[in-house]
Amino acid sequence: MSLPSEDAFYMARAIQLAKKGRYTTDPNPRVGCVLVRNGEVIGEGWHAKAGLGHAEVEALKNVQDAHGATAYVTLEPCSHYGKTPPCCDALITAGVSRVVVAMQDPNPLVSGRGMEKLKAAGIKVSCGVLEKDSLVLNRGFINRMIVKRPFVRSKLAMSLDGRTAMASGESKWITSVEARADVHRLRAESSAILTGINTVLADDPSLNARVAWDVVQPVRVVLDSALNMPVTAQMAKLAGRSLILTCSRDEQKRHALEAVGFEVYTLADKNGRLDLHAVMVFLAQQQINELLVEAGAILNGALLAEGLVDEWVVYMAPCILGDQGRGLFTVPGLQRMADKKTLHLSDVRQIGPDVKLTLTAS
Repeated sequence: MSLPSEDAFYMARAIQLAKKGRYTTDPNPRVGCVLVRNGEVIGEGWHAKAGLGHAEVEALKNVQDAHGATAYVTLEPCSHYGKTPPCCDALITAGVSRVVVAMQDPNPLVSGRGMEKLKAAGIKVSCGVLEKDSLVLNRGFINRMIVKRPFVRSKLAMSLDGRTAMASGESKWITSVEARADVHRLRAESSAILTGINTVLADDPSLNARVAWDVVQPVRVVLDSALNMPVTAQMAKLAGRSLILTCSRDEQKRHALEAVGFEVYTLADKNGRLDLHAVMVFLAQQQINELLVEAGAILNGALLAEGLVDEWVVYMAPCILGDQGRGLFTVPGLQRMADKKTLHLSDVRQIGPDVKLTLTAS
């Protein structure tokens, strides 16, 4: 039997392997697997892309004999048929004697069943090794399965005096080349990028990840309550999905946008504007695990007020834009210090000349 320290060591390697799929596995979780026998690693694998082999199958692929081995897996092995056969069956057939799992799969099709199937086959099962690391690795997938909405991260860029643009709206560029490259890494890691129609009308963004490695490009999502999206928008010319979410019933506008490649969906409204909770539920139904918000003060203020952002990433540049510049959030009704919105600072680091702040709800 492995010692707990050995279990943590090999699970750390499995998590490292799982991270190799961080840009490509959507909508599936990121999973890694290490096979160990007599203190020697005999096989490794990770899930690279939806439809391809799961981590356990990849780890077993080049192992001639896995009898008596221990399998370290970052997520409970699946027990059902999807696009690929159950991983439980592969481990049982291979003759492994023990399976160490970082965390139980939150997917109701699997949750607990995989481990029970392994135990029924006489395999010893341990669960909970480096569980927190596995939770962070797949927090989008977990959110979607448990709370029925994506993990939501909002990216903002500001000057030292908290401004996102000049009074005229000019904002290119507040932050450095290094910070903008880091944003493209965040985009690549995201299932979808969401913005508001005002940002589209002002900047005509592409909302794609421009990186030098293999990536599944994120879905583009625009909140457009009145269907003011121009049919000439840049994102309509790009490959992949571009979604417009609206509460408008204007069929003529809808058909014009659909004719150039947009997918238009009508959702519930709240006081004449899109209901943001309905938006998040819809995106979870679209199998969006991690959602990156790149928007202006109005939408960010609304998301803040509704408590819908799990993580705020703020890039602060060492420059001053002046008191007439535009702020980060539009949040009406804050009159007293008791009304202030408080966030928890979880990470600070320097990116080029800028400071990157990561914050969560307190």
